[in-house]
Amino acid sequence: MPTPLETLVACGTKLWLDSIDPDLVVENRKFGATGATSNPIIISDLLQTGRFDDQIKALAAEGKSDTDIAWEMTDRLVKQAQEVFAEVHTATKGNDGYVSFELDPLLEDASCTLSVEEKAQQYIALGKKWAAGHKNRMIKVPGTPGGLAALEELCAAGITLNVTLLFTQRQYEIARDAVWRGAMRRSSLDGFKSVFSIFVSRIDVYTKKHVPDLIPEAQGLVGIVNAQRLWMDNEKFWAGKNLPLKQEFIFASTGTKDPADSPDKYVAALAGSDIQTNPPGTNAAIQKLTGKVFTCKVDQLPPANVLADIDAKVNFAKLEEVLMSEGLAKFADPFKKLLETIASKR
Repeated sequence: MPTPLETLVACGTKLWLDSIDPDLVVENRKFGATGATSNPIIISDLLQTGRFDDQIKALAAEGKSDTDIAWEMTDRLVKQAQEVFAEVHTATKGNDGYVSFELDPLLEDASCTLSVEEKAQQYIALGKKWAAGHKNRMIKVPGTPGGLAALEELCAAGITLNVTLLFTQRQYEIARDAVWRGAMRRSSLDGFKSVFSIFVSRIDVYTKKHVPDLIPEAQGLVGIVNAQRLWMDNEKFWAGKNLPLKQEFIFASTGTKDPADSPDKYVAALAGSDIQTNPPGTNAAIQKLTGKVFTCKVDQLPPANVLADIDAKVNFAKLEEVLMSEGLAKFADPFKKLLETIASKR
């Protein structure tokens, strides 16, 4: 009898792990995972475990700074995960098997005084640096003004992109169009691959607090509806372009935040296409759901009254403003913590 995650993969979802913990990567590869993502929170948590102290000590002995050690360790851990998924990348001819490498979150810290143009140039330079020599590494760029302004040039340079921290139609369309402009500047579209990471559960945390007057049937479904609609738009945009590789959505933030919700709430609602990058705890909890069989649901919107209520009451411009501010802090602050951790270990 197939496991729950095996049925998720069988119905059309590519299962990625929201971690690059070496042990969890190997475990989730056995579950059916074919890729992984990383971010400063993940790296910081890993290095705080003490499991990599010998490597940190050796790098410090070489005279490397705390920042250099942070990026060297990030590079090593991402590369190690890439090796696990390299066979998938080869077998799918570049359509799967990637590991994401996130660029410097301090570019979006409140203390950063660079202009949008200067941030874009930094993203471009860092993207080229950390992508060089890697076949199955995705460069992760946030959907901020500076990040969005860098996408065309990065894509034109042949870099495989994961545009992250996307919450709204506005962000997605700017990102998608910039990536496509960059792709059309390439000499060939054979290796063109991009993904757009739409965050899901954080939206429902937002609406519970800021839009309490949603009807009960709609509250807790806004993140899912938003993701489904954007996925449908993405399918329409790329249809007919006859590209060798699929330009996909990553459904991110799929772990439930409300203890009353089933651990598979978001996984089940978005099953059937593209990529889900699930936290290790979510995958482990789903595997314990005896007899669970996932089927394609990503193209099945809720009833019209639910959609109408969401459209009438949710201000997505405000939602984007709040969630982007929170999201950037959630990446910049852990990177600062990571530097503090390395300094303390030194």
